[in-house]
Amino acid sequence: MTVESVKPGASPTAGPRVPPVAGGGVPLLGHGWKLVRDPLAFMTRLRDHGDVVRLRLGPKTVYAVTTPALTGALALSPDYIIAGPLWESLEDLLGKEGVATANGPLHRRQRRTIQPAFRLDAIPGYGPIMEEEAHALTERWASGQIVDCTSESFRVAVRVAARCLLRSRLMDERAERLCAALSTVFRGMYRRMVVPLGPLYKLPLPANREFNRALADLHLLVDEIVAERRASGQKPDDLLTALLEAKDDNGDPIGEQEIHDQVVAILTPGSETIASAIMSLLQVLAAHPEHGDKVCDEVEAVTDGRPVAFQDIHRLSHTYNVVVETMRLHPSVWILTRRAVTDTELGGYRIPAGTDIIYSPYAIQRDPKSYERHLEFDPDRWRPERSKDIPKYAMRPFSVGNRKCPGDHFSMAMLTLITATLAARYRFERVAGSDDAVRIGITLHPNRLLLRSITR
Repeated sequence: MTVESVKPGASPTAGPRVPPVAGGGVPLLGHGWKLVRDPLAFMTRLRDHGDVVRLRLGPKTVYAVTTPALTGALALSPDYIIAGPLWESLEDLLGKEGVATANGPLHRRQRRTIQPAFRLDAIPGYGPIMEEEAHALTERWASGQIVDCTSESFRVAVRVAARCLLRSRLMDERAERLCAALSTVFRGMYRRMVVPLGPLYKLPLPANREFNRALADLHLLVDEIVAERRASGQKPDDLLTALLEAKDDNGDPIGEQEIHDQVVAILTPGSETIASAIMSLLQVLAAHPEHGDKVCDEVEAVTDGRPVAFQDIHRLSHTYNVVVETMRLHPSVWILTRRAVTDTELGGYRIPAGTDIIYSPYAIQRDPKSYERHLEFDPDRWRPERSKDIPKYAMRPFSVGNRKCPGDHFSMAMLTLITATLAARYRFERVAGSDDAVRIGITLHPNRLLLRSITR
């Protein structure tokens, strides 16, 4: 099967072309060196070299896709599966039996198991927990206090995910363990993806030892959660119960490793990406106080002075647009990979079977061909009368097709509610000592964001 509908420029008689090679590679490391030094700028500039270009990452040659239409085709075509440098690096964390990394029949069965927890009609059931955690976040702060937004964002993301999906009220100490381990593991996995020098990562170097300790603690934490649930004998209506009672294709209970990998695949990436989005939202509220004021005014108009609630989310249109525009300019997931399973074509270029393909939502979502004033923070671009002009796949933060994130509605509800709660209570100011530089790993977020909260 080929992607016939996205072959711009291909003549009826011409055969598929070989993609051009991007310039700037260096011996041994290839383009991996540029991906390490300035990955966002490197991925953004690739669009100047073509719709599809070839890169060398260490000894491997991979292809990069740079247009919205081709990334949509890549995500929707059965010619490509979840694989490649990103997913290989993630298997150390997520395992090979979790929904994030599985393919084929196993992935379809796993999606059926977890999907009920994320149905649109199931999301309101999580509303009281989201409300409680969002308001608890604001109650912990005081006017004039300097807030460590990095740790606070991770804490609320972990607590909401754990309490909603695993019905486990994690103590702060355990949440802190998870946050610290995630930060170390995701940073180390990014290095392993862009510079795949496998044997070197097995040496007893300080960075490798730190990575291995963090990874071990993550898996230990998940084992503790599963063991506690089994010991309790309780069966709340949540994702963990669904996993513990799930059957495989033969009607037998799924294995312990699959249960473990499923919990890891849902708890850890979800917490990491949501936490990164919350940090970016706080950064935006400080950088664009006029939009924080508009969110506050919208919340007051909707609630008439009472605390904002989950039931108000569908009426907070500007707040929602602030979330979407923040995710456009500051996506948590900035790079993704696929692998061709057959000889095929993409955009008129030949894609051999086994080829690894990468693309960057960060670059796609900042493309001036798709967005007027593409670097400007403008939530109003998502009003219906304007958003209709944005190309179809220029903004897909949760992907599309059978690999679409099952928690998209859950995540957007949580982010909208937290943004509304924070902006209604506080204005935010930058303070000296804050490191707003982007920390680049598997996800993006400010390195160490410190803000002063000022009560409205």
